[in-house]
Parts: sequence; structure tokens; C-alpha cells
Amino acid sequence: MQQLDLPLPKPISLRAEEFLVGPSNAQAVHGIEHWGSWPVMTALLVGPRKSGRSLLARAFLAKSGGTVIDDAHRSSESELFHAWNRAQAEHRPQLLIADHTPPEWAIRLPDLRSRIGASPQLLIDHPDDALVGDLMRYLFERRDLDARDDVIAWLDRRLERTHLAVLRAVERIEEEADRRRVRRLSIPLARAALAGGGFIIDPSHEAVRCAG
Repeated sequence: MQQLDLPLPKPISLRAEEFLVGPSNAQAVHGIEHWGSWPVMTALLVGPRKSGRSLLARAFLAKSGGTVIDDAHRSSESELFHAWNRAQAEHRPQLLIADHTPPEWAIRLPDLRSRIGASPQLLIDHPDDALVGDLMRYLFERRDLDARDDVIAWLDRRLERTHLAVLRAVERIEEEADRRRVRRLSIPLARAALAGGGFIIDPSHEAVRCAG
């Protein structure tokens, strides 16, 4: 069980530039910002990898002074049971991070299952169309890459709606831009990067899917 127990030295704004809020994560952001209104002292944060779960957890630590248990679905059920009870007894907020919610997260210990069931679930879904575009712009800007609207629109019509697919596509395009020693992106550059960098382009549907 991996427990993070140290609050950050300064607060993090969930609506700051580094965390993009949209319909797919607004419910989770609201839950983190209003942790004091949880019905119990433990909540479950669930979302896909690379979706901002860790940033939300760090923000929670800074705001609440509570504790975070990462990969809760891989932790000892007995340890989780005692951690849940301890959070209530100490009145100290606790955030559990998991890939899935029950019943997909198969919890065998009945007492733990009932406690997790009583905990609020903060859900991050796959990014919606608007967030995909915003995420690409943000990631390109961080890498000092000039992605104009035509490039973003071309990618937007072809990328899978997952945080991981967007991140991997941006990384492949960055590699191709570095190889060509350019910072302004073009559609031919993006097409070449994705075609030869672990992505499959389906010419019949013009869809790009991550091969891995």
C-alpha cells in the first residue's frame, strides 16, 4: 500500500493552467475542492492513467492535510480496511486512488466493500472533444511547439479520446519535430510522426489508434 502523507508547502489551484477542467473531470475537481462536505472522511478517486489523478491528489494533500493511498485496488484489503477506519477515528480526510470502482474493482472483504461503497466516488472520464483540443494545445505549448489550429483540428478528428493516446501522439510529434529541427508543426509532419511512431492510421476511417 503506497501512502502519501506529506502536504505540499504551498497550495495548488485546481483551476490553474497546469490542470485543465472540463465536463469529464469537473465532478472530481468539485469533490476535491469541497472535501469538507464528504459524508465520510474517505473518498475514492477513479480515472484512467495520465488523466491528472496525481495532480488532483497533490492538490488534495495541500488543501486538506490528509492522506492519499495510490493504487488502492492493488493494496492489501486488510490494510485498506484499517486505514479507512483510522481516517474516521482521527477525523483526517483520506483519498484512495484506483483504476476502477466496485464491482469492477473486486473487493473480497465484505467490511471493506461496504465502507468503500459508503465513500463518495470522484470520477474522471475520458476527455471530451473540447478537452482533447485544449490538452493538445497545452502539451504542445509546454514543449515549445507551435501547433496552429489546422494541425489541432487534423489531430482532433483522428485521435482516440483518451489521455494516454493524446500524450503519446504529442510525444511522437515532438520527436519528429526535433528530428527535423523545427518548432512550427504541420499536418504532413504530424502524419509522418504518427504513421511511423507506433500508431496505426486507418485510411478508410482516417482514425489514429495507438498500437500498444
